[in-house]
Amino acid sequence: QVQLVESGGGLVQPGGSLRLSCAASGIIFSISTMDWYRQAPGKQRELVATITRYFEIIYADSVKGRFIISRDNAKKTVYLQMNNLKPEDTAVYYCNARPINPWGQGTQVTVAS
Repeated sequence: QVQLVESGGGLVQPGGSLRLSCAASGIIFSISTMDWYRQAPGKQRELVATITRYFEIIYADSVKGRFIISRDNAKKTVYLQMNNLKPEDTAVYYCNARPINPWGQGTQVTVAS
């Protein structure tokens, strides 16, 4: 059974940083493409960043240059380092593997002064 557990969210001021973690189980993590998504209130879930098994990385334009996705195959964990956060980054952040699995509970990120 696939389980994805996100953590690391919180309240941060504009310009601040957070590091999100997602621990995965029930998948062959080392060969899985891993994604970070986010969903803001009243909006659709959007893809934020992707890292493949070959460590190829893709970012949404909205986070390029500010967010860094990484993975630790030994720990079966994917990370999202978020820098220079903006109020529009406020959302619940989720990770997932491809093909899409049942969603975890997500972690809330709130950027506000």
